[in-house]
Amino acid sequence: MKIKKNVGKIRIVLTIIGTVAVGAVLLVVLSEPGRREGLNLVIGKEDFSNLRDGTYIGTYTGTKDSFRNAKVLVTVSQGKVSKIKVTEGLLAGRKQLIKITAGQSINDLFDRVIAAQSLQVDTISGATISSKIHLKAAENALEKAHAK
Repeated sequence: MKIKKNVGKIRIVLTIIGTVAVGAVLLVVLSEPGRREGLNLVIGKEDFSNLRDGTYIGTYTGTKDSFRNAKVLVTVSQGKVSKIKVTEGLLAGRKQLIKITAGQSINDLFDRVIAAQSLQVDTISGATISSKIHLKAAENALEKAHAK
C-alpha cells in the first residue's frame, strides 16, 4: 500500500517537472525570433548637436513579438540630453534601477549615454538585447528633438 502511494506521488512530481520543462523549452523557442531581432538592432549615430529643449517620447516595438517593447522619455535641457526614463516595458519605473546583470542597471546605460552625449556606448554585458532595445527607443525620441 505504501509503495502505491509513493508511486502516485512520484508520478505527480514527474508530471509537474515535465510540464515546466516543456513550457520552458516552448518559451525559448517561441521567443527566439524576438531575441534575434533585438540582438540585430542597429543603433544609428544620432547627432546630439542642435537638440531642442523638451521631453520627447521614443518607443521600440518589435515586429517578431511584443515581449521586449519599450517606451522612454528623453529630456533635453540646454541642448543636451539630461535624463532618460523608461515609462513602459519590462524595465519601466523603479525597475529601471534594478541590477539586471554584472551589477548594472538600464539606468547605468543611460548614464553613459548622458555622459557621452551619444548612443554609441557599450551595452550592458549579459543584457545586450535589453540595452539595444532601450537605446533604439532613445534614438527614436531624439529624432523628434532635432531643431528644424
